[in-house]
Amino acid sequence: MAIVEREPLALTTGEPSNGSLEPLGVLARPSTKTGWRSWVSTVDHKKIGIMYGVTALFFFFVAGFEATLIRLQLAQPNGTVLSADLYNQVFTMHGVTMVFLVIMPMAAAFANYLLPLQVGARDVAFPRLNALSFWLFLFGGVFLNTSWVIGGGGPDCGWFCYAPNSGVVFSPTAGVDYYTLGLLITGVASSIGAINLIVTVLNLRAPGMSLFRMPVFTWMQLVVQMLLLFSLPVITVALFLLTFDRLFGANFFNVAQGADPLLWQHLFWIFGHPEVYILILPSFGIVSEVIPVFSRKPIYGYPFMVFSGIAIGFMGWGVWAHHMFASGIGPISVAAFSLATMFIAVPTGVKILNWMATMWGGRIRFTTAMLFAVGLVAMFTIGGLSGVTHSVAPADTQQTDTYYIVAHFHYVLFGGALLGLFSGMYFWWPKAFGHFLDEKLGKAHFWLMIIGFNLTFGPMHILGLQGMSRRIQTYQATDGLTFWNRVATFGVFVIAAGMLLFLYNIGSSYRSWKAAGRPNPGADPWDSRSLEWSIPSPTPEHNFDTIPTVRAADDFWHRKYGEDEHGRAVRIAATEDVVQKGDATGVHLPSPSYYPLVLAAGLPFIGYGLIFNLLLVIPGALLVLWGVYGWAYEPSTEPDDHHGDHGTAAAAHEEETSVG
Repeated sequence: MAIVEREPLALTTGEPSNGSLEPLGVLARPSTKTGWRSWVSTVDHKKIGIMYGVTALFFFFVAGFEATLIRLQLAQPNGTVLSADLYNQVFTMHGVTMVFLVIMPMAAAFANYLLPLQVGARDVAFPRLNALSFWLFLFGGVFLNTSWVIGGGGPDCGWFCYAPNSGVVFSPTAGVDYYTLGLLITGVASSIGAINLIVTVLNLRAPGMSLFRMPVFTWMQLVVQMLLLFSLPVITVALFLLTFDRLFGANFFNVAQGADPLLWQHLFWIFGHPEVYILILPSFGIVSEVIPVFSRKPIYGYPFMVFSGIAIGFMGWGVWAHHMFASGIGPISVAAFSLATMFIAVPTGVKILNWMATMWGGRIRFTTAMLFAVGLVAMFTIGGLSGVTHSVAPADTQQTDTYYIVAHFHYVLFGGALLGLFSGMYFWWPKAFGHFLDEKLGKAHFWLMIIGFNLTFGPMHILGLQGMSRRIQTYQATDGLTFWNRVATFGVFVIAAGMLLFLYNIGSSYRSWKAAGRPNPGADPWDSRSLEWSIPSPTPEHNFDTIPTVRAADDFWHRKYGEDEHGRAVRIAATEDVVQKGDATGVHLPSPSYYPLVLAAGLPFIGYGLIFNLLLVIPGALLVLWGVYGWAYEPSTEPDDHHGDHGTAAAAHEEETSVG
């Protein structure tokens, strides 16, 4: 049976093709491609990716402000910046924001923008669902943070929110309710996005783009979406159970009624440890694209890179209980999960060795993107080595709930995930926006970040080994913890300086580019390898003039380079001869819609209704129904004659992208 990849619908406005009036209550389709309305109504995967990135960057500064408050509180003994209760709320919201509202959506920004380009598609499989996933994430994040102003304070249970400690007896305010409902909303967003991206990669690849011709970044994102698809239902169940306990008097986590006190921990960490790889694998994919380009070599051991990523995703399901060694799960379970934790270090080590082998003997260009990529390799190695020590159960039992653990996961998630994401920003910025970020400012940003990062989290290893608990609000001068806490606090301000410099770089680079007459960086400014560099910069709205036919891994590189008799790369075609021209003739795009936003906007009202007054559920439900109704009855933009004058082109494209 032939599977046909049909072109998306044309971007048109006006009445339905049958000439009938639009259904009552259906918003008129937006008629503009520019201005704020084009962003509010967009279903373009590139704009949605940019909106994900901007929103995640905003929440990064929110989380950074919360981290600064934590460090100010701990900068000296008997700190008084935060009360004990407010301290619990701040460190909870810092962790929740960084994990669910910064790193995950920042990785989603790259996935949304790049996956269709890297597989040779014009958009994701379901453009409007893609828009819905963004708006659900945005409204879920805003809902979660409104607990500060209308909820009586933030959640105070840690980002893991262990039950029964998070029940109404120990957390009587509404903060935990915001936690459960906010994460349920953002979880729906991630689930929708995961299904969309999986279908896109599996069904919309260009002709000749076999699975093992896909870029490593695409592979890592595919593994991540699979992890999301199967892990999110577990945390969803846990959040539903906790919500029913808190709001409706259920007893799922009520130990007095016979509940298992470890039930939440098992449910949370069955999700939570795959979540670690959901956070880090996108950055692994990013540096696997950056390092070959700036080493002037193909990635070393491509199959090993792919299969190690798959192995990490598969083995990540078998190590969750190493977070529970101190909970009394028994020696047999501890031994089994200790071994699994040791084994999962193997595929991670394979990736590190492959990156180093790629750089070995290469003609390395230390651009800002390359510096951040090398920084990830170095810092994640440190975090990985400290993580291996946790596989030794007696050592882990001593380290659990100390600042040694805080140091470990920040070296993994900040030194790993975030440095990789910044590498990707500097690398793909000209592709997305049509101009470079300033390299001098970028390198200053890198050094401030790497120095501040090590000043902040390096001393935490020492503090942890000295016995400093990870969730204490203060300490005594006689504890001997003051010096390293002050060093860590100073490091936070160095990181903050780096981030402010990054913001300045964005603004000043744009102004310089505009003042210089908006010079174009060219489609392929880095002499790159994958398909997104075969189209103009910034990326045209339609992506590809014609869907490319792929004949090899790193297909774009092979269009530019061949080999001489000694196996050395030689230029066989000028870049301008192999780059598409950006001609949109005959290309059809999906029409924009406001309804994903309308549908998503209803869920926070339902959340407020469940917390405060069930009457508030009514406007939320009406918004959801309006969004569903309008979405279902919004008129089609596809005429019966294959889009009129472009019927031949559309038919030709369908024939070209048919797969037997």
